[in-house]
Amino acid sequence: MSANPDLPHVVNRAFDVSRRAGYVSFCRNETGRLLAALAATRNGIMAEFGTGCGVGTAWLRSGVRGTQARILTAELDPALARAAAEIFIDDPLVDVLTADWSTLRDKGPYSLLFLDSEQPSEVGVDAIADLVEPGGIVVLDSFWPCEQWPPVVDGRVDILREQWLTDERFTAVEVMVASDSSVVLATRR
Repeated sequence: MSANPDLPHVVNRAFDVSRRAGYVSFCRNETGRLLAALAATRNGIMAEFGTGCGVGTAWLRSGVRGTQARILTAELDPALARAAAEIFIDDPLVDVLTADWSTLRDKGPYSLLFLDSEQPSEVGVDAIADLVEPGGIVVLDSFWPCEQWPPVVDGRVDILREQWLTDERFTAVEVMVASDSSVVLATRR
């Protein structure tokens, strides 16, 4: 399959590595473009918890300007971590770790943190808040858009989303990135 000319080179590389690894779960382009735009505003350390094959990390990297920012990403599955590391082998600004995301707890604080909302107990606001510097941004993806309050998914209140949108340590908003996907952006006060 040929590279998509509308995507940054590093993102095309990540999709290629992902396809070769047979990995089909990755950051959507709509979310990726948002990550790139946010990364372009950041200095310091950014992180992704749960690398997969590195598509989200590639989107972050595509937005980085200069050499003042650094990206850390952790993937528990050794095969996926090796695949992601292949994308960034010659990139001194990206470190791919074969480890549980919790190993990144001691490497912050982070100016931008990208998390998958599908792990609610691990990405709850209390577990993450102190990992983000003041003014730092947390991006949680993989939400189903909801127009009501409190947010309800599958007949239940989405407690994770509600916590992030109401926590006093953050100013947060839900943003639809596609008709079937939204993210929560939370900035540390």
